Amino acid sequence: MEKYLSYEEIQNRCGKLHEKYQIEEERFYRVVEIWAESHMSTEGKLIGSFLELLEVVSEEMDTIQNNLEMETSCRMGCAFCCYYPIIVNKMEAKLMKQTIASFPEQRRKKLYAHIDSYFQKYSKQLEELSAIETETDQEFKLAYREKQLPCVMLDTKTNQCMAYEIRPIPCRTYVNFADPKVCQQNIMPKETVSFEFLYGEYMGALNEFLQYLYEEEGTAFVDYPDDLYAQDYLFNWLKDYRFDDGADAGVSPR
Repeated sequence: MEKYLSYEEIQNRCGKLHEKYQIEEERFYRVVEIWAESHMSTEGKLIGSFLELLEVVSEEMDTIQNNLEMETSCRMGCAFCCYYPIIVNKMEAKLMKQTIASFPEQRRKKLYAHIDSYFQKYSKQLEELSAIETETDQEFKLAYREKQLPCVMLDTKTNQCMAYEIRPIPCRTYVNFADPKVCQQNIMPKETVSFEFLYGEYMGALNEFLQYLYEEEGTAFVDYPDDLYAQDYLFNWLKDYRFDDGADAGVSPR
């Protein structure tokens, strides 16, 4: 029988994070420095830096787990966390939509068809959830979870994300080190951990890059800085998901 960490063990190890781990800020800023020197189009630079910064966050998550000597019990096909509210700013939403537009045609059309079906199936729940006050944090998350609404990107037949490489920071930094059953049996399990502080470095580097582009060559499809401060549920941003259907942003999807 596989042995999982207890809640107390998880809390104890995470409490020592500051002793064993220090975020490598330079990694984030090296990414945008390299893309700033690229001869690619502005659109390509934006998408390329966006994808690489997301990957850096995932790599930092691996480093954190190694330093704390903890291994997640999250497995493919386990999608309980895909029923939490995901809120992103308009700039992130545009970057996601432009990246989706650069997917191979078959994959892109499959995702578009899925999103169409999603809005048709969940229109009433989406309207109700859009009215929930998000400022109360824990209470709004609980109200959202009780609706049992899957993420707009989740294929509920396979329990897999249909745009995994561009999943937002909350999806990358929320993990379970305890028995997977705690996610199955609890709407808001206390055992799960979020390392969402990584969002600060990711967004800080992305913002610095946008500032540079704004001064040097423009920011293409991003309305900077306004898009940075507009936040909403991911599903609301994807209501107009055909942002640039079939566009070639000048960068190959990963």
